[in-house]
Amino acid sequence: MAEDAKHPQVQPGLEANSIGFVEAISIGLNATSPAYSLAAVLGPIVVLVGVAAPGVLFASFIPMLLIASAFYFLNRVDPDCGTTFSWVTRAMGPWFGWMGGWAIAMTGVLVVGSLADVGVKFTLLMFGQDELAANQTLVMVLAVGLILLMTWICVIGTELSGRVQTVLNIAQVVALIIFALVAIIRGATGNGLPGAEMPTLEWLNPFAAGTAALSAGLLLGVFAYWGWESAVNLNEETTDSSSTPGRAAIVSTFILLATYLGVAIAVLMLVGPAFLTKNAGEEEMVFALIAREALGGWGWIVLLAVAMSAVASTQTTIIPASRTALSMARRTAIPAYFGQVSSKHRTPAVSTWWVAIVAIVWYVVVSLISENALLDSLTALSLLIAFYYSLTGIACAVYYRKLLLTSVKSFFLIGLGPVIGAVLLIWLLGLSVVEMSNPENSYGGVSWFGLGPPLVIGIFLFVLGLVFMVISRIVDTAFWKERPSVVNPDLVPASEGGDER
Repeated sequence: MAEDAKHPQVQPGLEANSIGFVEAISIGLNATSPAYSLAAVLGPIVVLVGVAAPGVLFASFIPMLLIASAFYFLNRVDPDCGTTFSWVTRAMGPWFGWMGGWAIAMTGVLVVGSLADVGVKFTLLMFGQDELAANQTLVMVLAVGLILLMTWICVIGTELSGRVQTVLNIAQVVALIIFALVAIIRGATGNGLPGAEMPTLEWLNPFAAGTAALSAGLLLGVFAYWGWESAVNLNEETTDSSSTPGRAAIVSTFILLATYLGVAIAVLMLVGPAFLTKNAGEEEMVFALIAREALGGWGWIVLLAVAMSAVASTQTTIIPASRTALSMARRTAIPAYFGQVSSKHRTPAVSTWWVAIVAIVWYVVVSLISENALLDSLTALSLLIAFYYSLTGIACAVYYRKLLLTSVKSFFLIGLGPVIGAVLLIWLLGLSVVEMSNPENSYGGVSWFGLGPPLVIGIFLFVLGLVFMVISRIVDTAFWKERPSVVNPDLVPASEGGDER
């Protein structure tokens, strides 16, 4: 009986083939929340690099594409919904794997409440309810309700979630396209705000403002692209689970690149860098100012885009955290309780609701501390993102290490590329720590224990993860008996791995 307690048998039972390629792309895009992400980072990036903001967004795309390659090739041989957790465990052992899974779960906790908050505010603004949008208590209540609604949709069916995400994605993309076209036309015809500029090739040069500004801009850019891998977390529920999720992730990154460059150029043509610099402190609300001051009767379009973006991402951000918890429970890295799957809906109901509950508690508590504290918790996201993305890139090269020299394609796409992406993200992680250590760089400019609040939040979550991991190790389940391995060549199609056959 003691042995059974240490090695519980958890049957996943997820509903296979409930997500197709189009739905997977929609989930990957909506998890990134393009309109919301652009609204949050475009102003601060312009402060750093001016009109070279589109160039910085392009440069930020490079490490994302390299890590997306790692996700694709690792998913080919291990289509596990735990993604980074499962892959890093196989390649580098249970200690690194556990912390990678913890990082993914905590990103959901940090961001879900903020996304719901923005979704509610912009929906109210879209309907002209400015006073209600300024009532933080009302917004908080509605945001909690939105989180519960989107969690319920996640629980009652992956297929329904995919359809909802497709509808929200279409609404968001159409709104962004209309917004970009209107902005470009108004800017090109001289009807933009004073200071609006016409685009030049210099706008695409990320080095125009110097390497220091570029480094800081890349930190923001990584946040803007984060989330595309959510489609891969649904691999066990997707058609052709070893191929479709990875392809959807890569396609999502290219769509995001085109979206970010197009909208960033359009905004600069409409309002110019001076307007964005002046209002950079407004964060995502700068798009509400653009809607009000520059678009006139078309303003509702940009409000709709941000609202749909945040609402959709409220749901999709829960997916990676819940599926990672499910995978960790199946491998006995955490209690089997979190691996329970609804027999009716065939979704990880327990872990999904737990992610939502913890996210709600975090959102409410931090919001009651101050709005700046909520923004600081979002800033801490870059630490977690860079950590688990870089782990994935390294794990890809380590896991495939015996196959890297079998072909040029394998060496560059499976080995060198992911490692370069990981090194870039580790570099950005170091820059993040240095920047966040200065309290003046936080939203409120206050000091927590002599450090900036975002860094304190990041350290707190990391230490908390270490504590839970040590407790899991003391329990000594089967997970801690796992040892690093290399990929089985028989699992790799000849077209993917070169001549290893």
